[in-house]
Amino acid sequence: MFHNHAYLTSSATLRIMAHAFGYARVSTVDQDAQLQHDALTAAGCYRVFTDTSSGALQARPELDKLLDQLRPGDTLVVWRLDRLGRSIRHLIDQLSELQERGVEFRSLQENIDTTTSGGRLVFHIFASLAEFERDLITERTNAGLAAARARGRTGGRPRLLTKDKLATAQKLYDQQDMTVAQIGDILGVSRSTIYRALRRDTSSSLQNNNEHNAKLS
Repeated sequence: MFHNHAYLTSSATLRIMAHAFGYARVSTVDQDAQLQHDALTAAGCYRVFTDTSSGALQARPELDKLLDQLRPGDTLVVWRLDRLGRSIRHLIDQLSELQERGVEFRSLQENIDTTTSGGRLVFHIFASLAEFERDLITERTNAGLAAARARGRTGGRPRLLTKDKLATAQKLYDQQDMTVAQIGDILGVSRSTIYRALRRDTSSSLQNNNEHNAKLS
């Protein structure tokens, strides 16, 4: 009995101490985040973190601070889903991580709240769609690689990443729908191999451009 009472007391204390934290993001310094701030404050957010970025790959230091501050029982609130995720895949990964940490999620515009059964259902539907999308990408990628092999790629000892695989890796990386580890799983190589190949390809492109510019000058 004592242990049950202690558990209930601990759970009640957790609910009392839990906070709602808001996250806002604008694309450029010229945009105003006040609309998001007002909505998040009205939704009961204890504090609002705001990032200003000009691209999908820009660092989000305020989001990093927010994620570090969240504790089990807290709720992350956004004005709209696209404020948090760069893509459906990225958004689902973020929400899955929050769920594993015991953190709830709310999106005001889409009326999604994972503390409710309806909100959890919507989240699982999103996750299923994202997984379906990933399977389609994997299927198309494997079909493309099989077609390349059928065209008779021959020669000496093959590199871990052929020219076709490198092009596929670059395309999937640019789409930002999959992590580097997931791209590596599809192509049958490690994450470090993907990173090295992309860096090498970028360096080669820069060198070719420099040589071309030198010829023109």
